[in-house]
Amino acid sequence: MTLPIKRINPQQLGELLVERGIITQAQLSQALEVQGDKGGLIGEVLVELKMVKEEAIAQALTAQYGFPYLPLVNYEVDPEIVDIVPYNVAKQYCLICIDKIGNNLTVAMANPLNRSAIEDIELLSSCSVQIFVSTTSDVRAAITRHYKR
Repeated sequence: MTLPIKRINPQQLGELLVERGIITQAQLSQALEVQGDKGGLIGEVLVELKMVKEEAIAQALTAQYGFPYLPLVNYEVDPEIVDIVPYNVAKQYCLICIDKIGNNLTVAMANPLNRSAIEDIELLSSCSVQIFVSTTSDVRAAITRHYKR
């Protein structure tokens, strides 16, 4: 059963990035305008506008929600663990299974706030899911690397 995601820092992601000096208030306003026009997550908009690196977003999510951050660049995963979630599901939700101990499945994902992704993985795997945050490009590269067999 999935528990609600609790914020440990009440600030919005954009505010947190401004406070940390990663972006300016003007950059945040511009990104919010673009988000209003095109939609999407504010972190993705900021990355797209090249105002911030993906790692800064992942680390801000870590600070905001307490999810651990895991860079996947050199992370090797057991193929049996990867195969718990089919390729199309991993690609759709931008996530990859990285470990399983007993009934606990550890998943690295770019958007740890995607409640339906977590619920789908729990249904597919019959496991309780533990989340790590990784960058979108890290997860996509890991999916390409581990599902190419």
